[in-house]
Amino acid sequence: MSYKVVVDSCGELTEEMKQSEHFVTASLEIEVDGYHIIDDATFDQKDFLRRVAAAPECPKSSCPSPERYMEMYHCDAEHVYAVTLSAELSGSYNSAELGKNLYKEEYGEKQIHVFNSKSASVGETLIALKIAECEEKQMSFEEIIKTVDAYIEEQHTYFVLETLETLKKNGRLTGIKAMMATALNIKPVMGSTPIGSICQLGQGRGMKKAIEKMVAQVKKDAIRPEEKILAITHCNCPERAEDMKKMVQEQMKVKDIIVLDTAGISSMYAADGGVILVV
Repeated sequence: MSYKVVVDSCGELTEEMKQSEHFVTASLEIEVDGYHIIDDATFDQKDFLRRVAAAPECPKSSCPSPERYMEMYHCDAEHVYAVTLSAELSGSYNSAELGKNLYKEEYGEKQIHVFNSKSASVGETLIALKIAECEEKQMSFEEIIKTVDAYIEEQHTYFVLETLETLKKNGRLTGIKAMMATALNIKPVMGSTPIGSICQLGQGRGMKKAIEKMVAQVKKDAIRPEEKILAITHCNCPERAEDMKKMVQEQMKVKDIIVLDTAGISSMYAADGGVILVV
């Protein structure tokens, strides 16, 4: 069966995925202090991060429209999947679902399924790769949905940020707490809840301690890690990401580890020096 996977632009694509005919990106858009940015090939991360840091308020993002999703579903592929940013964090999932309904009204029935990643960034990447793995095994459409849903339920997302400014601006962290954490060099270890919202899992004094605690939490939570790919993404800190990779390899066995640079909208939260880990 031919297939296509639409990933909203909060998810990173590996170079191999970019070259493949099976994966496409649905771009989010964002307003930073009145300046409009599209998260596509024209995205300038350096300029974006500069604008985010200087803006007094948190940037406002908008998800791909239902019509845009409908257009992307309209292709020769027999099986079409969408993988979106957590429905708890964005309207992208609902928009992709509405796009599916619009497609059926406009073009008729087709096997289309939308996955709520309950994650972000490389969490979406891993889900897209899982879909491709199932397709290459020639599983049925229904079997793939069931298998990938189970995979999402077992997936965990973790991150440590160099700066808490964006979380403070969007109200996810109080100004006093952010100020105290910054003054004391406290780096919260954050993660995703089962429904895909953000929670704090712990904290460390400085990035090194915080990352050590994050890796310990990964080891504690991992379900059959030897069968899974672990993904790390970073924002302008490749050495830190590689150190984390080595730390994981020393403490647990995984099927593989991929390391990506946060290139688009998710760099708003990671900022310079932030790291995200998903398994």
